[in-house]
Amino acid sequence: MTVLGTGAMGAGVAQSLLREGHQVTVWNRSPERARPLGDHGATVATDAGAAVSDAEVVLLTLFDTDAVVDVLEQAAGEAPTDAVWVQCSTVGVEGTETVVQLAQKYGIDLVEAMMLGTKAPAEQGKLTMLAAGPAATIDRIQPVLDAVGAKTVRAGERVGDGTALKLAANAWIASITAATGQSLAVARGLGIDPALFLQAIAGSASDSAYAHTKGESMLAGEFPAQFALDGLRKDIGLITDAARSTGVSTTLLEALGRVYADASAAGHGADDIAAVGTAFTKN
Repeated sequence: MTVLGTGAMGAGVAQSLLREGHQVTVWNRSPERARPLGDHGATVATDAGAAVSDAEVVLLTLFDTDAVVDVLEQAAGEAPTDAVWVQCSTVGVEGTETVVQLAQKYGIDLVEAMMLGTKAPAEQGKLTMLAAGPAATIDRIQPVLDAVGAKTVRAGERVGDGTALKLAANAWIASITAATGQSLAVARGLGIDPALFLQAIAGSASDSAYAHTKGESMLAGEFPAQFALDGLRKDIGLITDAARSTGVSTTLLEALGRVYADASAAGHGADDIAAVGTAFTKN
């Protein structure tokens, strides 16, 4: 199988596939980002077309719609006609429609498997996979989903249902991370140890493992990227567009967009999303 795009998530997915005994070919626009996977047993292709030439399954783990479209245009005609293409990139509602239309143009068998999780779960094979597409095709790629995920949620048989579920899930991730930063900042501003906030919610009905993970990073002031802040900013924009198109209020989403933009403007765009906590403290 082939992984096109070896950023933080794509590289982690490739490592999990290799660990489970799959033969994996990888390709990335910047070859230096794919090259280390060769040391783990992957075949490193020099171009996207060559990468998919013998693939049974092709995973698209790219940043945005433009990247997915560009790679499909390069590689679609080079893959076996019975290959299944798995769209794993978060590209939003309109982006997904574009990819579906392109797949139809090239006669590609396309399904979705959105990845819910960050770098570490990708490397550990512990992602939650949000799959959508014909049930028989999802059944066919289930061993791949099992290799990279701890569970698979089937969102529907329409490519786009997985995207809808991913946008809803990432709205939650953006909200809970920012809310954690806000609560820590409020505690600090009122003169108490902000760590007490995490102690207070621990084990209660309002507790969240994610709040502790991101909160500890905020308290330490260290933000090694598991999910880059600018990546989530991109997703917030996609979620906002999708919500607006269906009449859902965007009030909270717009506020989240501003908070994450503030953190990015302060130099934290490439840091982990926990760096959003810095936006609540004025120096």
